[in-house]
Amino acid sequence: MKRFPFKLHLITWTTDGDPAGADAWAGLVNEARKGDRKAQKALFDALAPKMMAVCLRYVGDRETAEDLLQEGFITLFSKLDSYSGAGSFEGWARKIFVNTALMHLRKTDALKLSDDISEARSLSDETPRADQQLGYRQLLGLIASLPADARTVFNMYVVEGYTHKEIAEELGCTEATSRSKLQRARLRLQQLILQEKKV
Repeated sequence: MKRFPFKLHLITWTTDGDPAGADAWAGLVNEARKGDRKAQKALFDALAPKMMAVCLRYVGDRETAEDLLQEGFITLFSKLDSYSGAGSFEGWARKIFVNTALMHLRKTDALKLSDDISEARSLSDETPRADQQLGYRQLLGLIASLPADARTVFNMYVVEGYTHKEIAEELGCTEATSRSKLQRARLRLQQLILQEKKV
């Protein structure tokens, strides 16, 4: 199993352009817009593994993630005409799947966020670092075990790159609540990592 260095402060997933190249994506998107089944299948095959990982990070449950993957692709194919071609197609698609997961979490009341500012102030701004080497799947498992609200804020901030202001607007909470949930997620992940290290 491939192992990745893991620091709670420094997790970032970036893509340096689309793997198939911008021209290949543009061609597939244009054909899929016309209803070409082969192009639609090629888009699905290219995106499904990455978007499944996105859904799984937000809900932490494979069966629900598979349902969200289906919903996300229905939305993606229905909105292909709105993709302007500016920016990464994969980034545009990822936003659809993140929004699909967030809508699901809202519907199931998994995002009941409290505005406990005193709790946010009591948490230290400095999270001790856990420099242990973790496998990718092991890390995803630890993130999936977080409570839904903390997991969602963690994913939005650390993985997707949202600011606390954007998270607050998206989830209907305060920036202090977003910071508090992120801090709580980081502290819980640190505890889980230390437990893994002892095993």
